[in-house]
Amino acid sequence: MGLGDGSQPGRVRYLLDPRVVSGTRWITGANLPGRHVFDLVCGRDFSADGVIDVAEVREGDPAPDGSGPLSLARGIEMGHIFQLGRKYAEALGLKVLNQQGKLVTVTMGSYGVGVSRAVAAVAETHCGDKGLVWPRALAPFDVQILATGKDEAILHAAERLAAELGEAGLTVLLDDRKVSPGVKFADAELLGMPTSVVVGRGLADGVVEVRDRASGEKESLAVDIAANHIARLVLG
Repeated sequence: MGLGDGSQPGRVRYLLDPRVVSGTRWITGANLPGRHVFDLVCGRDFSADGVIDVAEVREGDPAPDGSGPLSLARGIEMGHIFQLGRKYAEALGLKVLNQQGKLVTVTMGSYGVGVSRAVAAVAETHCGDKGLVWPRALAPFDVQILATGKDEAILHAAERLAAELGEAGLTVLLDDRKVSPGVKFADAELLGMPTSVVVGRGLADGVVEVRDRASGEKESLAVDIAANHIARLVLG
């Protein structure tokens, strides 16, 4: 069985790399161990049924435009386009006037950017070992307040701080659940709001703790000035 026109019985259809063009010279095997054919000219000594580009792109390959070695990176599809053609337009009788003033059937397309895909892209690029790290411009809430303790004074102080921040124009998520502080800290890191405020044992000394999710920095503030300070921090 030989290579050649695949339409002929007993022949194998074969394709060439796009770079194997007529007039180029090649070295190929000779069907014998340790032997090769030199100066095999495409178009003179062999021809094929077509071309196909099946090269695998690898890290470090030269870029086609000569800009340097290629690097591989993960990506995510942010949007898509579907070419619907005229199938649905014809079924709907959807026509418009063309430049010559004649009715013609429109060509339809569907274009979309997925909101959930955008959130996924942000999550993949803004996260740490313990959860999300929302950019401030995209965060669902500006501040998350954690009331950590069973003392009613802690809960009241957290609620008062949340109200003050809300009046200053900030969006606030208040965690007042009856669960352990460790659970609240873990959930706060998972949710990843840009700024979190811990109202807990420090309240006995008149202070709350402000945490920056991105940098991990912590700062103790007097409870009576915390709202103004946090508002300036968030609003600039």
